[in-house]
Amino acid sequence: MDVQHFERITAFIEARLTPLFDASTGSEHGWGMDDTSRALRALRGAVLAASSVKGVIAQRADADPALRNVIDQTLEHNWDVLRGAARMWEDHPDFQREFKRHAWELTGAGAEA
Repeated sequence: MDVQHFERITAFIEARLTPLFDASTGSEHGWGMDDTSRALRALRGAVLAASSVKGVIAQRADADPALRNVIDQTLEHNWDVLRGAARMWEDHPDFQREFKRHAWELTGAGAEA
C-alpha cells in the first residue's frame, strides 16, 4: 500500500463531495447549521483525516518491527474509513475496483488490478 492508493480514493470521494458544497450547483448545504450541512462537513473532515498518511507512510521503511506493525494497523484503519466512504458510490462510473479491496490486498501478490 502506498500514498498513491490514498490519493486516488481521496480524489474520488472529494469529487463526489465537492459539488454538494457548491451553491452554483444548486446546493443549499455544506456551510449552514442544518443537519445535512453538518453531516457533509463531518464526512469531509473524516475523509481528510483518514487520507493524511504521507508522513506515516514515509516513516514505515525505517521503522523498527514493533513500530512498523503500528503503522500498518494505522494505514489499514485509515484505508477502511476511506473504503467505506467510497463504496457509497460503488455504482459511479469512476469507481475503481481497488476501492473495494482490503488494505492487505493492496500490497504484495494481491496488488494486481
